[in-house]
Amino acid sequence: MQVFGVDVGGSGIKGAPVNVEDGSLAAPRHRIATPQPADPTAVAGTVAEVVGHFGWTGPVGVALPAVVKNGVAMTAANIDPAWIGTDAIAVLSAALGAAGITPTSVPAPGAAAPVAADVTTVNDADAAGIAEMAFGAGRDVGGLVIMTTFGTGIGTALFLHGQLVPNTELGHLEIHGHDAETRASDAARERDDLSWEKWAKRVTRYLRTLEALLWPDLIIIGGGVSKKADRFLDELDVRTRVVPAQLQNEAGIVGAALAGLSDQGRPRPPARAARRRGPATRPPGGRRP
Repeated sequence: MQVFGVDVGGSGIKGAPVNVEDGSLAAPRHRIATPQPADPTAVAGTVAEVVGHFGWTGPVGVALPAVVKNGVAMTAANIDPAWIGTDAIAVLSAALGAAGITPTSVPAPGAAAPVAADVTTVNDADAAGIAEMAFGAGRDVGGLVIMTTFGTGIGTALFLHGQLVPNTELGHLEIHGHDAETRASDAARERDDLSWEKWAKRVTRYLRTLEALLWPDLIIIGGGVSKKADRFLDELDVRTRVVPAQLQNEAGIVGAALAGLSDQGRPRPPARAARRRGPATRPPGGRRP
């Protein structure tokens, strides 16, 4: 089964059809520069152009740099503020329709009903995390996993026993009076002309803040820097195991496609057997003996 995945970024919009059984791209991705200004109409038109490049008519999942609730963009990061409050699904569907593209739902193998929506939207960091949990560094990992993406900003995705807690914006934590991503993003490294060693100290400070708040079992480092993990990973000084993302630049595309699947169709880490507990012995209003 294939679903088309699109990853909308601040500098480029890229997409490809994805084999959702194994997370592989069914064709080389196609990329077009993000229009400026990156308002909803312009971005949706570019998404339609990317999808149309493949002659695609199946379901489409789109990862957006925004908090997305019920298909509506609630924030806008590295895209035009006009996205805030926009029904992203409606805008994207209209653009695809105007381009002569009519996404249709398709059934999963053996399913009695379609399990992929026509057009689906998801936060971009959540999309990358979904892909890594299904096919990458987070596969088969239980407990609390944090996916971090370091690029123009810092994106985060939070998973508890493989289940996504959507729209976490932990890249905007305030650390020593600064928004974390203004100091520790890859863009900040380039802006301040930092060596990898000095940048790693900033990333360490950020990750330690996440550790203090959440006590994760695994942290995955994604974004463009994941391709250069050997330059900084050993410089990080944190207690949690930290690993680079495996899908790298394809994670957003793959995750956007997987987000187009309903819960029964999305690949997930195997469920762990629940522990059975005896009846509670804590008396009302008191402590358990």
